[in-house]
Amino acid sequence: MRRVVDDGVVLASLVLLVWPAADAADGTWTTRLVPVAAALCLGLAMLLVAPERPVLRFAPTAAALAVSGIRHLQGELARGAVWLLLAMAVAVLIRRWIGAGSDTALMREMTTQRALLARQAYRDPLTGLGNRKMFLERAEHELSEASRTMTAVIVVDLDGFRELNDTHGHEVGDELLRAAADRLAANVRANDVVARLDSDEFVVLLPGLEDEQAAVAVADRVLTELHRPLEVAGIKMTVRASAGVAITAGGGETVDHVLREADQALHRAKLDGGGTARRFDPELFALEEQRRKAEGDIIRALDLGEFEVHYQPIVDLDGEHTVGVEALIRWQHPEKGLVPPGLFLELAEQLGLLPRLGGWVLEEACRQAVNWQRQFPGFEMNVNLSASQLSNPNLVAEVRAVLERTGLEPEHLVLELTESVALVDLEESARILSELKDLGVRIALDDFGTGFSSLSHLSALPVDVVKIDRSFVQAMPESGGASVAEAVLHIARTFNLAPVAEGVEDAAQAEWLRDLACSRAQGYHFAKPMPALDVTELLDKQADRDICA
Repeated sequence: MRRVVDDGVVLASLVLLVWPAADAADGTWTTRLVPVAAALCLGLAMLLVAPERPVLRFAPTAAALAVSGIRHLQGELARGAVWLLLAMAVAVLIRRWIGAGSDTALMREMTTQRALLARQAYRDPLTGLGNRKMFLERAEHELSEASRTMTAVIVVDLDGFRELNDTHGHEVGDELLRAAADRLAANVRANDVVARLDSDEFVVLLPGLEDEQAAVAVADRVLTELHRPLEVAGIKMTVRASAGVAITAGGGETVDHVLREADQALHRAKLDGGGTARRFDPELFALEEQRRKAEGDIIRALDLGEFEVHYQPIVDLDGEHTVGVEALIRWQHPEKGLVPPGLFLELAEQLGLLPRLGGWVLEEACRQAVNWQRQFPGFEMNVNLSASQLSNPNLVAEVRAVLERTGLEPEHLVLELTESVALVDLEESARILSELKDLGVRIALDDFGTGFSSLSHLSALPVDVVKIDRSFVQAMPESGGASVAEAVLHIARTFNLAPVAEGVEDAAQAEWLRDLACSRAQGYHFAKPMPALDVTELLDKQADRDICA
């Protein structure tokens, strides 16, 4: 409608401009219509190009008004032109009225759309709760203001939600999230903020707390409510949840810091079995930070090749000649120096890195053993197997591949595993060890005598060597006899196993073992674990001494 009125005003303005020419023509209608028709044609042409040149819409109207004003002052304005001017004025008023109504409706619609967009920007579309953006802004506001009261953040996570989603489908999962959101919102104060952070993780902001226990009480109340049975899409279910609580007082803390503390407390609740709430503990947080840093360091060390293999000599007690070595991993840390395995192997096991570490040690040790074999034929290499390596279904194939790549004869490789590892699953351990023996390698049982029911199970394991635990060796001089070590040696001989005593630290212990007819031993009395180059020097000196003798 507004466009029609605008176009009509333009055409009327052109007619006013040609009115004098129409008045000056002779009295016939034909001659008077010619100027008007020309003006109308010109107007139509102008309207066609007006979208590209908007100024053309205003130029004819302005010119017509100016010419009409001049002719009126001169008394030459015809009656018809006056009526046409009045019609134009009425049209302009109508347009203004229509435009005002349209603008009002448009403004109202835009305001509604802006409000809707603003709501969508701060609301989670699934649950209707606040979203992460809304929580962060509200939390930043609360934490930035100094206050005598405390502010708490509670992070709530549904235990096992992913498995439930996989079992029942996403529709049931979405219904569950909506039900959880309703229960959360119903158990907090009016001025508290409840938001959905991500997936099945929610957060509650509790400003203005007078008591620290109030936050823990809210977390417990929320979990109690969430743990009540509910029916979703016709399915009755009970869902557990865990919560982490972080509390700050006096302002000044950043949102990221407090949220990270709440996440740490949630992680602790999950480690404790889930279904419970835990408050942030700075000491535990510091330990977790250290653990995470250590995990990152171990992964980095693997990638950068910071691990080394050291070798502890195994000697023949008759002449204290080195007849073999045990390969032991060490970590050359760029800041801490040489790190012993007791400080990182357990963590590496938890990270699932021991198979990779153990495989690397095996290959390095076998390659080094081949170098020593060239000069000292019959030299043995002992390599430890971890529990995760023994449970690896590809262990036998990997050992075979290492032997083939390095060229080490299988009979010169001794694979060690502790008694406790072997007895976890005796039948499976016996099967795997038998397959390894089929390759030609030998099997040693480490820390012998410390495992549960070791004697009753020893005959079931295809073992070649037993290594007497250091605790029995070190107790010999103090015991007034060598009853335990002697008993272990007797057991080894009964089962036709070769004994090796570990942890020999002085000459007295070595002499006791000789008296007990123990043929081989290792320990600091003979040599500490050392790099391959030092072992080579030790072997060379030993060879020179034999030549001189």
